[in-house]
Amino acid sequence: MASNVIMFEDIFVVDKLDPDGKKFDKVTRVEARSHNLEMFMHLDVNTEVYPLAVGDKFTLAMAPTLNLDGTPDTGYFTPGAKKTLADKYEYIMHGKLYKISERDGKTPKAELYVSFGGLLMLLQGDPAHISHFELDQRLFLLMRKL
Repeated sequence: MASNVIMFEDIFVVDKLDPDGKKFDKVTRVEARSHNLEMFMHLDVNTEVYPLAVGDKFTLAMAPTLNLDGTPDTGYFTPGAKKTLADKYEYIMHGKLYKISERDGKTPKAELYVSFGGLLMLLQGDPAHISHFELDQRLFLLMRKL
């Protein structure tokens, strides 16, 4: 049932931490590549809450709602009220997709930019894997270490 809700999911491996240098005390920019879909990602993570190291593998999923039946998010969270997508993950952020771009070339590339309250994500790769996302869409990012 939950697979209907998830818009993107893959396994990533951390290649680098803070590739442009450390900017914030509690936030690390993670550079990672995915196993199955050959996607590239920069993701800001609160590493005080969820530490990551080079070589770590994690599942990353994105969904518009945490409700397993796909009903829209109400904006309210009641712990333990019912099972949600969040029960299967360790680290969750909520944000807004603010930019989508596509580049044509020998290998077409698409880029998604999402802000999670100032923590940013860039997801880059084959347009087929991210063409169903929409500008200004609200998204949950869910992570679980493997």
